[in-house]
Amino acid sequence: MISLSQIFWILFFLFIFGAAFFDLFWLGKRKKELSLKEAGFWVIVWVSLAIFFNILIYLFQGTQNALEFFTAYLLEESLSLDNLFIFLVIFSFFDLSLLSQQKVLKWGILGAFLMRAIFIFGGIWLLQTFHFLFYFFGAFLIYSGLKLLFQKEKRIDPQKNLFLRIIRKITRVTVTEDMRDSRFFVRKPAFAITPLFVTLILIESSDLVFAFDSVPAVLAITQNPFIAYTSNAFAILGLRSFYFVLANLLPRFIYLKSEIIILLTFIGFKMILNQFYHIPIIFSLAFILITITISILLSLIKAKKEA
Repeated sequence: MISLSQIFWILFFLFIFGAAFFDLFWLGKRKKELSLKEAGFWVIVWVSLAIFFNILIYLFQGTQNALEFFTAYLLEESLSLDNLFIFLVIFSFFDLSLLSQQKVLKWGILGAFLMRAIFIFGGIWLLQTFHFLFYFFGAFLIYSGLKLLFQKEKRIDPQKNLFLRIIRKITRVTVTEDMRDSRFFVRKPAFAITPLFVTLILIESSDLVFAFDSVPAVLAITQNPFIAYTSNAFAILGLRSFYFVLANLLPRFIYLKSEIIILLTFIGFKMILNQFYHIPIIFSLAFILITITISILLSLIKAKKEA
């Protein structure tokens, strides 16, 4: 007899794989650049689907799970903004066209689905097996927030990327400047990787580093594997569309860094304090919503004054 929990897992995977295939391989295969208007439309679609899924959780799994899903989803989307900024810097460094960016994002997002599954299920197992790791993860989030506070402007130097250096050392392949047909590999006449593949390596490695902050933050909200992974998956699902919207809007989001510092520090303290006193999920949700709203309003006011 299949349980209700197993039915939800099956329905989720059918839906998320179908939606990911549609977004990445049907919309993503077009030889046409995704306009700001189109990207905005698809952002609304993906967010609406996440809210619909949240309603299903509320109806079949109760208020607590629904609140945890929405809080984790909102937190993940907010933290993703900083990761999208890294993507923008990487693409700008290599001067990629929007069509090439779409291809890299497609494969980068597929890698993110796999990495988050490993991190989340591995993280939950670690927390359940070694309880003291709650303090470690909480302290790590606080450290990440403080590190971001004193971090200077983000700069990308591909030559110093650890993953790229490992690949070069193991495979001994050369990097060509050939960008024809937006390929990852070429024969010239020897086998070589293109700047597009180098970009993909940088995108995947930055997402891996980002997961070290993102996943502990989500696990501070919930240790329910279904809620933790589905909230992450829905946030990742709309990442490609979000990128093309935020590529135009990020320069106006002046207080993004301050918002992420506050959220990481708050979630870190919450993870530690929860071992002594349970902080209601509704409080965490309210704090995240208020922080995001204030940062957006202050950014709009600042941009208006500067204009």
